[in-house]
Amino acid sequence: MKNVTVAKYAGFCFGVERAIKTVYDIIKEQSGSRIYTLGKIIHNPIVTEELEEKGVRIISLDDIDTIVKSAEKENPAVIIVRTHGVTRDISEKLARGAQDNPYFSFVDCTCPYVKKIHNIVNDNSDADTLTVVFGDSKHPEVEGIKSYANGDVETVLFEDDIEKMASSRKNEPANVIMVSQTTQNLFECKKSQKKLKKLYTNTKIFDTICSVTENRQKETEELSSKVDIMVIIGGADSSNTNKLFHIAKENCRNAIMIERVSELDEYDFSEYSNIGITAGASTPDSIIQEVRRKMSEELKNAGEENFAQMLEESFKTLNTGDVVTGTVIAVSSNEIHVDLGAKVTGILSYDDITDEPGIKLEEVFKVGDTVQAVAVRVSDVDGVAVLSKKKIDAKNKWSSIVAAYESGEILEGRYVEVVKGGVIMSIEGVRVFVPASHTTVPRDGDLATVNGKRAKVKIIEIDETKRRAKASERVVVREERKKAEAEFWANIEVGKHYVGEIKSLTSYGAFVDLGCGIDGMVHVTELSWQRIKNPAQVVAVGQKIEVFVKEFDAEKRRIALGYKTEESNPWTLFTNKYSVGDVAKVKIVSLMPFGAFAQILPGADGLIHISQIADRKIDKPGDVLTVGEEVEAKIVSVDEEKHQIGLSIRALIAPAEEAAEEAEEADDTLVYSDEAPVEGQNDAE
Repeated sequence: MKNVTVAKYAGFCFGVERAIKTVYDIIKEQSGSRIYTLGKIIHNPIVTEELEEKGVRIISLDDIDTIVKSAEKENPAVIIVRTHGVTRDISEKLARGAQDNPYFSFVDCTCPYVKKIHNIVNDNSDADTLTVVFGDSKHPEVEGIKSYANGDVETVLFEDDIEKMASSRKNEPANVIMVSQTTQNLFECKKSQKKLKKLYTNTKIFDTICSVTENRQKETEELSSKVDIMVIIGGADSSNTNKLFHIAKENCRNAIMIERVSELDEYDFSEYSNIGITAGASTPDSIIQEVRRKMSEELKNAGEENFAQMLEESFKTLNTGDVVTGTVIAVSSNEIHVDLGAKVTGILSYDDITDEPGIKLEEVFKVGDTVQAVAVRVSDVDGVAVLSKKKIDAKNKWSSIVAAYESGEILEGRYVEVVKGGVIMSIEGVRVFVPASHTTVPRDGDLATVNGKRAKVKIIEIDETKRRAKASERVVVREERKKAEAEFWANIEVGKHYVGEIKSLTSYGAFVDLGCGIDGMVHVTELSWQRIKNPAQVVAVGQKIEVFVKEFDAEKRRIALGYKTEESNPWTLFTNKYSVGDVAKVKIVSLMPFGAFAQILPGADGLIHISQIADRKIDKPGDVLTVGEEVEAKIVSVDEEKHQIGLSIRALIAPAEEAAEEAEEADDTLVYSDEAPVEGQNDAE
């Protein structure tokens, strides 16, 4: 049978449709304004030409300042940001321009899916985060995404790029996040995500390929495998259109990509019975329908339909044990019906689909979904084939366990049952035995403490005949620690800072756990600028502190750490805060025959000489001061070389007394008279 099938998800996506509608609304509502788009509003030459005819001009980033400044009452201007979005600084520049000039405005048509990625990257990255963007580094959407990263950012497009990126980086980042350009190839993205997770176990993955793109790619893959030729419609510079073309090319030997219907004249479709059509997100429906009509006309003139072939296909039958792929045509709470392209309908009951309780089939399966299953009973009389999805899933999952054993891949699962000699772990539904000695539970420890917890393991033994596997968590922990230790010693250097936890205290210092089982020691003299008798005066076991490497011996695995810094030096703190002539509130800490020592800041003391304690001669400092008393004193001298500070209380008393004496002298000079006051006399009476 000769037919033309148009993909359900072909053409404008929500974001593009919204952007195009916005542009046409602006053309209609702001006819007196100059209208610009930052780059092509979408990657479609026909739409671009039509907008240019309506006066919409395409500009570059360099044109923004000129347009903002030239906008005036009689000649207003509006700039439209396309669906790809722009970088953070450009967005801020446009906002400032609209704020500064009332005759300039901008409309942000960035796709909501792209905006979501901006927020994800901004909210989940800091200075210590490596942001990995899966996409084309030169694509405007990717440039915008990268601008919202608050730390290092890398762009990758293939699985191999992950390897190259990791090997070129000197230090392992504290945090790693990964996002994707919305229109990227889903299959390639998944492979890169898996690779990144292997290299950086602390990676946080965000699936940001837009759902419409994902559905469009899956539909293209399915449709292209069923037709004789695939026609992809879209702009040559459209990222998502090119992805569809490459997907179709992998499944269908004959695949072409066109921008306009006139390009179809270059091809002869007479030899093709089934033609599939899909289109990129920037292709208008009118062009898709025009292509469909053209192709239908081609097929109409192509010749007689092959009814013999149709008849033969309609009688295709199944046998028990066959692995089949079909399309869901009905879903209920207890079973789903599947079109197998044969004279029987496939039936999948709830129990043959899953063992997991509480799953609602209506939420998991939709009409049109593709499922794979095994035929367990076929009845041509009843016209049904009883299928089992669980059997094929179990087979596929076991194959993945075997593949992981052969490749040495690390898997993740959940401990589900304590048994004799170990624990059973479920890895994607496959039960794997983990011997007690291969868990992280100490010898003679309670295995129940890990039950229900997730862990990473390696498959260490396979029995293909019995479909049994053994795994080890301890091997993974050992390998990860060994790798972490190697990376630590490869990257350690004098002066490098670490945040570690106090592991133990001795009379001569504190041992700090720097991670991955490596300790360093802070000597007691390095814990404080003041002399201390015991490290416990400054730190405690379990406390986290920031330290830096003073020296290390990689061969002997010894590291000497520093804790006190110049910024915390009491003398530095004092000189940054005070100068000669300043007044400070001080605390008397000791009394001597020649004066009193007072604390200005912790660790910074000054001397108040006995002659500077009072405005009179005293026999000893204790006649006026007591230890612990707080008084105000003036800083009268600072010896930078000897770190000595001179203080004076008397310097604050004398000025006050002198001011009182001057006031009394002024009163004595007043002249009183019964006559009218003259200059220099008091007129109070």
